Amino acid sequence: MSDLTARVTASERNFHVEGYERISYDLTYVDGVFDVANTELADAYRRYGRTLMVIDEVVYDLYRDSIDAYFDHHGIDLTVIGVHIHETAKSLETFERIVTEFDHFGLVRTEPVLVVGGGLTTDVAGFACASYRRNTPYIRIPTTLIGLIDASVSIKVAVNHGHHKNRLGAYHASQQVFLDFSFLKTLPEDQIRNGMAELIKISVVGNAEIFDLLERFGPDLLATRFGHLGGTPLLRATAHRLTYRAIATMLELEAPNLHEIDLDRVIAFGHTWSPTLELTPATPFFHGHAISIDMALSVTLAERRGLLTAGGRDRVLATMSALGLALDSEYLTPELIERATAAILRTRDGILRAAVPDPIGTCRFLNDVTVDELVDTLTLHKKLCAEYDRGGDGVDAFTAVTVDG
Repeated sequence: MSDLTARVTASERNFHVEGYERISYDLTYVDGVFDVANTELADAYRRYGRTLMVIDEVVYDLYRDSIDAYFDHHGIDLTVIGVHIHETAKSLETFERIVTEFDHFGLVRTEPVLVVGGGLTTDVAGFACASYRRNTPYIRIPTTLIGLIDASVSIKVAVNHGHHKNRLGAYHASQQVFLDFSFLKTLPEDQIRNGMAELIKISVVGNAEIFDLLERFGPDLLATRFGHLGGTPLLRATAHRLTYRAIATMLELEAPNLHEIDLDRVIAFGHTWSPTLELTPATPFFHGHAISIDMALSVTLAERRGLLTAGGRDRVLATMSALGLALDSEYLTPELIERATAAILRTRDGILRAAVPDPIGTCRFLNDVTVDELVDTLTLHKKLCAEYDRGGDGVDAFTAVTVDG
């Protein structure tokens, strides 16, 4: 929720307005958010006696019995909007469908929508909430690794438009995020891997301790769904420590700059060329693989600039490869690099602001990289990646849905 204070200064020719909006929200750990013994979620809806829930259809199929029983136990009527949002359905059409359902439900101005699902679901439903009556509150329950450690930590919401990633969006904080990592036990391995790319991002430029844990425990965390499928108590404890530090680091970096007024953003590591790359194939990349390719190229660039040792570069590439993340792609070409650079310069106000490690765990922004330097770096990068498993290709790197047109 937010509070607004403002000051108006008047002269004969001019009114000057300064307004400051207070943003406040909580991220709360809950083990079994739909366990009837946990009342935190029900408490948010008790005064209304009803809940409008936008939920990923796959998640609802898996957890329908416990979700329905939860709201029934607490005497709260539940209305469900099931969605199936992949990258090509992260669109205005899906947004409009959700908004229409808000109308049918008769949503009250202060009544929070409940949004349950991965980052794609929370992005689109969050944008619908931001737009509906300009400011409808919502509560998020992320169910994927990306959602838990990245998407729901931020206040950004968006849809894709015209083959451009997150081209239309807003800054709209949910009033509450419930963090229930037990959802990971039913998450497919490709989605765990997808989220681990965001952990690589946070660690390589923001927290060396997290990187050390990923380097040591990454494959085991992937195989056991962060300890929720056959993981040892030690692995579960490691998973909690790693994800807790990742969320804390994200908040330390993002909270002072929630509206991206400062365009030098550490967590934009991996997001310089990937926004163009991700939607280039007819079957789009998973977001995690697209940013992994970007991060891999960025660490090669950092080593060429003398910011990373060759050993540091190779640690990052080897850790990513061991997780099955992509290091390179046939779609990463000089032409794409040039096109993606031009696109990101427009987004970043004419300055490249390419985040790279200097060294692992800290960040530097590069603004003076020429296209010729990038092409030379790409040539070296492809030679390096050819020596890794799968020639640098990712495991299950592409979504299952084809882009129309």
